[in-house]
Amino acid sequence: IYFACGADPGLLASLMMDVQQKWDAIYSKRQSEKPGVSTVLEQNQHLLPKTGLALDLACGLGGNSLFLAEKGLKVESWDISSVAIEQLKVNAGKVSLDIHAQQRDVIADPPATAVYDVIVVSHFLVRDMAPVIVDALKSGGLLFYQTFCRNKVNEIGPNTPDFLLDDNELLHMFSGLNVRVYREESVLGQLESGWRDQAMLVAEKA
Repeated sequence: IYFACGADPGLLASLMMDVQQKWDAIYSKRQSEKPGVSTVLEQNQHLLPKTGLALDLACGLGGNSLFLAEKGLKVESWDISSVAIEQLKVNAGKVSLDIHAQQRDVIADPPATAVYDVIVVSHFLVRDMAPVIVDALKSGGLLFYQTFCRNKVNEIGPNTPDFLLDDNELLHMFSGLNVRVYREESVLGQLESGWRDQAMLVAEKA
């Protein structure tokens, strides 16, 4: 989103503040919710390494972070919402999980190169960040990615096309990785069955 701002730091700061305020307001209403685990991570947890460093990118309330930490991984959790990060710290403390949760604009301040064994991205789509995410993985690192598609059966998720995947787009975005799991059912067959409205990818860096 912010890549279009060029070198104007004032505009960049203003946009960041607007986005942070939006998500702070959303998460303030959801603090009592139990944070969920993304389907791509829950269904494919057997692919996780036994040890290593994981990044939960744009983590929200941090359901994926808690799950990864329970599996024995060291976890860094980043989100632009300070409300979400503070709630994650509270939830992690309740179950004595060591999670490094940080309020951070992941677009303006992206991850460094070759740091992470696992990166999880759920319901966050900034296409220009795809190569940054790939670079942030170590050799042999795994990406777990899940977000909404344009071809949806139900009216859930965003409506803006910029935040919705085209057919097979995750495969193209991360074509430099080795695909281990991919699922996207679109609007085929019996629409009341299956896993609809989203695409998931698990891919490995060579």
